[in-house]
Order: sequence, then structure tokens, then C-alpha cells
Amino acid sequence: MTKILEQINGIVWGAPALVGILGIGVYLSLRTGFVQLRFFPAALKRFAGRLHSRGADTGTVSPFQALCTALAATVGTGNIAGVAGAIAIGGPGAIFWMWVCAFFGMATKYAEAALAVRYRVKDAHGEFVGGPMYMIRLGMGKKWSLLAGCYSFFGVVAAFGVGNATQVNAVVSAVNQAMVAFGGRETAAGNLAMGGLLAALIAVMLLGGMSRIGRFAERLVPAASVCYLLLGVGVLAARASAIGNAFSAIFTGALSPKAVTGGAVGSAFVCLRTGVSRGVFTNEAGMGTASIAHAAAHVSHPAEQGMMGIIEVFLDTIVICTMTALVILVSGVPIAYGEDVGATLTSQAFSSVYGDWVSVFLAAALCCFAIATVLGWGLYGARCAQYLFGADVWKKFVLLQALMVILGALLKTGTVWLLSEMVNGLMAIPNLIALAALSPELIRLTKEYQTNLAPQGADGGIYENFNQCQSLRTFPYAKVPSAGDQGAEGRKANLPPEHRAAGSAHAKGLF
Repeated sequence: MTKILEQINGIVWGAPALVGILGIGVYLSLRTGFVQLRFFPAALKRFAGRLHSRGADTGTVSPFQALCTALAATVGTGNIAGVAGAIAIGGPGAIFWMWVCAFFGMATKYAEAALAVRYRVKDAHGEFVGGPMYMIRLGMGKKWSLLAGCYSFFGVVAAFGVGNATQVNAVVSAVNQAMVAFGGRETAAGNLAMGGLLAALIAVMLLGGMSRIGRFAERLVPAASVCYLLLGVGVLAARASAIGNAFSAIFTGALSPKAVTGGAVGSAFVCLRTGVSRGVFTNEAGMGTASIAHAAAHVSHPAEQGMMGIIEVFLDTIVICTMTALVILVSGVPIAYGEDVGATLTSQAFSSVYGDWVSVFLAAALCCFAIATVLGWGLYGARCAQYLFGADVWKKFVLLQALMVILGALLKTGTVWLLSEMVNGLMAIPNLIALAALSPELIRLTKEYQTNLAPQGADGGIYENFNQCQSLRTFPYAKVPSAGDQGAEGRKANLPPEHRAAGSAHAKGLF
């Protein structure tokens, strides 16, 4: 069974899939006039200005809280262990291709976040819900409902594996390693206790809904990320003379990995494939998952939250992953090229400057990132389950997630992980189809934001064209009402029927 799943995984996450994910990023970059460059200054300014904002209405969270919730699911073990593995397998040049993947991934995340807000609806509990399944059903039409259902099914399965069991197992392993370093030992009772505590924490957070998850994420993710980055800055300061050589190895190794790795990595294609695949794993651009979190943001135009998608990829890959890579490359620790060394290499790099005690901090950082990932994916899985089975399935899903947390602390189920990774990759297919099909609407929203809403500096309220069932791709741009000075109610009253809101999500789901 394991070998069969490994073969399927090789196909799902093979070259065609990676080319498809990277290709849609290139396509959207060209269609939007490289929105990741044009909107980046405004995105940074908006990000800085919304650090302490709150969701103004019931069922909404602030743009920053939505961003942190999305980052909670992406900033995880891949930023610590995944980057180390990318360098070891593909050489330092793999980091260059991670940057390339991130650059085009910014356009993909912009599209995912903007379209998620555009096609979001309110559920039976008054919360905004959205994501690829709603983009497909409301934007592409009911005849594509099966594709939306497939995405939701894949999302539920992946939430139990990639977004839960694997992360919890990483937490337990990290804590046990720290205990062993101080003379302790791993026990089944200790693992069960950790699993129980984590299950209780995750359940309490998820039962509080999107608002509670957003408030928790905006405290946990920035704090853990800043502490990790400050520790990395300390390493770079201590090894400042080696920073230039590190960048040289990255750029040289991108095209000639053999020259940097001493022949251990002899193929430039291996370097490229490793960098792109690890880049996709770490920022999840093209998977569509983060759009589920972005859909709940209180913004006055979909493009505003799209800019938070740009910042999400920038922080995850360009900032945090690059810090990990530079720490490893300037540390001087030997790298076993050709092997997936994981977090051990990162720990050794930090220890070369701070000493062995830093392994405790890295274990704590890994725990924080992994817990955040479980929370983020818990939200994604719950939203997918709600789409399939109705709004009332939330509590049942949370209980199953808590049970899986406990099992993840006790078991090492490689087969379950392979299965969840496979369906995680399958999620990209419906999402990429939706992004390509709805790209005309994305272009319209982008142009509308630039010409109408951007000069107005709108700072709240609900943009009335968000959550309608009918796509605007067939309507002339002139039919879309301007924001003007008539106020929200006046604009809403003047909207033609095809531009009116869709109303609530189906309370009973597809089934």
C-alpha cells in the first residue's frame, strides 16, 4: 500500500504539477501586469497600517488577522526543516528557485485572496465563508459543482493528515529531543499527555470560530516569527563576513550546482525541481487553502485582501525561508549533499553560534509553528466540511480534529501521511482551473480598484459586489457602479439585479 501511494505521490507532485502551479503564477503575473510589483509598496503600507485593526462586523476579522491565520497554516516546519532539506538535496541554488517560485506565487496568492472575497457568502451563523469551492460554484456556475465538491473532499482529508497528524508528530518529536538533551527520555504516557493538551487547545480555538482563530493567530504567528528572525540576525551578525559567499553560492548553484556542491548535486534540473517543489510546499501558492482564511477579512474591496496575499508569500518565503537558508550557509557546518537532513542541519547551524541550548528554543519555535499550522488547517478542513455537509458540521469536525491530534502524538502512520500529501496535491487541480477561468474577473477587479476605489481610500464597510452568484465576466465594465459619494446604502439600492448579493451559504451543504 505504501509503495502504491509513493508512486501516486510521485505523479501528483511530479513535474507536470509543479509546472502547472508555477505556470499559473506566470500567467497571472502577465495578465495583471505583474501586480506583485505594482501593488507591493501599497501592500506593505496597508500591512503596516492594519497591524492592530479589528474586524468591524460580526462574521468578519481584520485583514491582518486573516493574513496571520493564512500564515499560521503556511509558516510551519517547512520553513525550518524544508529549507534545510532543499539545500541538502538541490544545493544552495535551490534557494534561488524558491525565490522565483515565490515571486510568481505572489501573483497567485493575490488572485486567490481577491477572488475568495469576491465570491464569499454568509453562512447560517452569520460568518463570511469562501475559498476555491465557492469561487468554482458561484463564479463558474453550478455545472462545475462536482469540481467544487472534489476540492472540499480533498481539503477535509488533507486537514487530518498534512495539517494535523504530521504537525503534531513534529511537535512531540521536537519536545522529546529537547528532553533527551537534558537527560530525560521519551515515554508513551508523556506523548499521550502532550497530545491531550494540544487536543484541548486546538478544540477550544476552533470552537470559537474564525474570530477566535484570528485573534490567536495574530498573537502567536508574529511573536514566534520575530523571535526566530532575531535569532537568525544574531547568527548573520556573528558570521557577517560569510554573507557574500552565501549569496554567491545561491546564485552560482542555481545554474551550476556541481561547482558549489563538489559534484554531489550534478544536475541543474534537480536543483530547479527541488527549489520549486519546496517553494510550493512552504508558501502553498496554487493550493487555494489560504483563500479560505482571507475570505473572512473585513475589507472594502477584494483587491485590498489580495494585497495581503502578496505579503503572505513575501513573509513566508522571501523573509523567513531566506533567513533559514542564510543561517545554514554562513554557519560553516558541513552539509551532507544528496540527503534530506531536515531540521537537524538547521539546529546545527544555530548551535555553531549560540551553543547547544539553542536546540530548546528551536524546539519551541517548531512547536509554535506546528500548532499554528494545525489551527490554520483546522479552519480550512472545517470550511470544506461545511461546504459538503452544512454549517452544523463544525463541532463534529472539531471533535474529529482533536481525536486526530491525540493519534498524531502517539502514532507514526507513514501511510496516512502519504495519503494526505497526495490529496493535498490534488487540491491544486480544481483551484488552478478556477484561477484560470476567473482571471477575466480578477483583471476587472484589479482595474476597478485602481480606477475607482484606490483614490477614495475606503476604510471599511462591505463592498456590495463581493458575494454574488453571477460572474461579472459577461458584463461591460461601465455597468459596475462607482463607489462615488452616495454611501453604502445608496450604492446598494442602485445596483442592478445581476450585481446584488447572493445571500447565505446553503445551510445543508451539498449532501
